[in-house]
Amino acid sequence: MERQEIAVNELLVNPFELWSTNWALLTSGDFASRHFNSMTVAWGSLGIMWNKPFAMVVVRPQRYTRQFIDESDSFTLSVFPEAYRQILETLGTKSGREMDKINASGLTPTASTKVASPSFLEAELLVECRKMYFADFEPKHFLSDFIKDLYKNDYHRMYFGEVLAIAGTARYKLAP
Repeated sequence: MERQEIAVNELLVNPFELWSTNWALLTSGDFASRHFNSMTVAWGSLGIMWNKPFAMVVVRPQRYTRQFIDESDSFTLSVFPEAYRQILETLGTKSGREMDKINASGLTPTASTKVASPSFLEAELLVECRKMYFADFEPKHFLSDFIKDLYKNDYHRMYFGEVLAIAGTARYKLAP
């Protein structure tokens, strides 16, 4: 797959498709020591916060990846072609506590360019982030009743990461 560096202001994505249809693989930990974990994420955002480009993801407390993102100073988001959908479903439903799901997936973790958390060779879009903020969801702040129905006292933790590097196929880069 032919990926190229993409400047933040040249990234071309439909955010609604990216999160709700494509999903992304959130990975945190340390590639060099092979101590990392991944999970699929379908809720998140991209934007500008504190004058920095950011990616925001949310992780429930029971997810194994939560301990990695809490311990690490970075995370990556990897977006794959549709052909990888079933692999992503498995990575989103199996726990790294119980099995080596990365090895079982057949995906190839690789060193990222700016952060310790790994990326994946098969991804068509890679976003490398350094954590800059986190906060736990507070049920008393939910303004719509439907939100409470999505939880059983397992409220997400939200993580903002400063985007340090983006690489992707031509599909993700604005034409000059």
